[in-house]
Amino acid sequence: MSLQALRTAGPGRTVVLSGNEAIARGAMEAGLAYAAAYPGSPSSEVLASLAAMARERGFHAEWSTNEKVAMEGAAAASFAGLRSITIMKADGLNVAMDFLTSLAYSGTRGGMVVVVSDDPGAHSSTKEEDTRYLVRASHLPLVEPATVDEAKEMTRWAFELSEEVGLPVMLRSVTRIAHARGSVDLGALQAPPRTARYDPGARYFTTSALHPLLHQRAESARERFETSPFNSYQGPADARRLVIVTGPGFTYAVEAVELLGVSGEVGVLKLATTWPLPERLLLSHLGHAREVLFLEEIEPFMETEVKALWAQHAASLGAIAFLGKASGHVAGAAGPAIGELTPEIVIQAVSALAGRPFEPRAPEFRRKVEETRLPELPARALAFCAGCPHRASYWAIKAALELDGRDGVVLGDIGCYTLGSMQTGYFTVKTVHAMGSSVGLASGFGKLSGFGFEQPVVAVVGDSTFYHAVVPALVNARYNDSRLLLAVLDNSTTAMTGHQPHPGTGRSATGEPAPPLPIESVARSLGLAVEIQDPLRTEETVESVYRLLQTDGAKVLILRSPCALLPWVKRSRRAMVDPERCIGEACGCARLCNRVFSCPALVWDSARGRARVDEVLCAGCGVCVDLCPREAIRLDAVA
Repeated sequence: MSLQALRTAGPGRTVVLSGNEAIARGAMEAGLAYAAAYPGSPSSEVLASLAAMARERGFHAEWSTNEKVAMEGAAAASFAGLRSITIMKADGLNVAMDFLTSLAYSGTRGGMVVVVSDDPGAHSSTKEEDTRYLVRASHLPLVEPATVDEAKEMTRWAFELSEEVGLPVMLRSVTRIAHARGSVDLGALQAPPRTARYDPGARYFTTSALHPLLHQRAESARERFETSPFNSYQGPADARRLVIVTGPGFTYAVEAVELLGVSGEVGVLKLATTWPLPERLLLSHLGHAREVLFLEEIEPFMETEVKALWAQHAASLGAIAFLGKASGHVAGAAGPAIGELTPEIVIQAVSALAGRPFEPRAPEFRRKVEETRLPELPARALAFCAGCPHRASYWAIKAALELDGRDGVVLGDIGCYTLGSMQTGYFTVKTVHAMGSSVGLASGFGKLSGFGFEQPVVAVVGDSTFYHAVVPALVNARYNDSRLLLAVLDNSTTAMTGHQPHPGTGRSATGEPAPPLPIESVARSLGLAVEIQDPLRTEETVESVYRLLQTDGAKVLILRSPCALLPWVKRSRRAMVDPERCIGEACGCARLCNRVFSCPALVWDSARGRARVDEVLCAGCGVCVDLCPREAIRLDAVA
């Protein structure tokens, strides 16, 4: 995080920031007063950057329990006349949609910006979702930056637009903006006002009577978009071949046009204000184009909407060939609308549009590459870290289910522990959907005994997920007397997204002490039986899981052990394999420690025919000591 760059006084200075930091800087230049988010890659660093600056700049920043709550807090600040921002990944927008579609009707007062980061290619997500369709359904203004610098400028401008049209403004980022770094020209930092006040005469209602007003406000945004400086065109004024591009594909498109030498015949229209469509701007360029190529991330959203616009004006515009993901002309190896745009995909598409064959590599160079034998890299599966307590939790759950013998079902959720569906989680998890869904599903399974369903059901969630979305489903299970076991894999942090705090950690987003809200207190307040176990104590954990599976109703087992990567978790011991006790293949354990238990710190020394411990990776959790049938692994103190 570039804190020094974030706090650099402007204007007139240029610094290097990531896209997420640039968004944070843009908000501070706009006089931000309130920021709230739930962590999720690729957007997590926006709030992290703001939280690091909050005390210094005098604004509020918080990690909220989920995206809907974060958005509601930001809306409250807006109602009080303050500028606010809320940040989430695509999945989070789904969580917040109920409130967002309501907020669109009531409108806002102080500038409010909703940042949503899509993840083309699903680098850090379970699905590849294009949120523009949700924004369109909400009737809210949508802007999409094409560069890191534009992310800063567009964020600052979005607050002004929000106040002018009385609506929250959506800013769609994508992974290649969020995590890219680039030069950013700074503006002046603005201090937030100290005069928040709710006008007693103001009303913010969601009612169908306001539907016409919502459309009027959206039309006001469209008018602003027609002349927005963030939209631009380069190329011949009467170009018959036109590229319409949004987001980071713009830089790829400009580079492709230059490389192909077609700048004199292909025009490039960068569209940054993508909903509502700036119709007059688009029609002015469709008027001279006979072939139009669309470059956009994930789905053919712009392609579909512009074609609909053309259909309304086809009589005057004449025939136009539209090329893009919907037509199949823009596609990666997996096909159209799958994966993210790359410079290679874009140059192939522009090459086809311009009728200029492009050979990315000279034939001789390609031949040499194909003939060069590269060393084979070992395959690496997604796996739990060395010393991760989740591995031990799944080992115990799987063992208990085997002892139970009724083909129990384990329902997974979203977090590091989703790896329970893979090798290092012993393929224990059978379903994965959305945050909190494991408990809702378990609640449903738990009511099927009348239909002959007798298999025990275990829902697995993390500690941050518990606060995010589990409580309503747990209340439902308690209320309907559903039979399930909820295993909360509590590693004392939001590990997968960068160790953000949550209500159970006793720390706020700004690092200040906060009243902890223990998971067991919440569960017991619902009248549920609760047990707490250290998953690194394997035998005791297996016993707890097995015993709880024999009981009726909903119950909670908290498997609590801190993430091995937390900075305050110090390694005080490490495992060692006694070469005299380990007898290798002669043991008959089939290399249980390194092949089955699958801790990356346990390796097979083929030269010696023995297991050994990688001293660098070993976190000293000690689970392997309990599992070795020859008692050949011991723990030594770290000097």
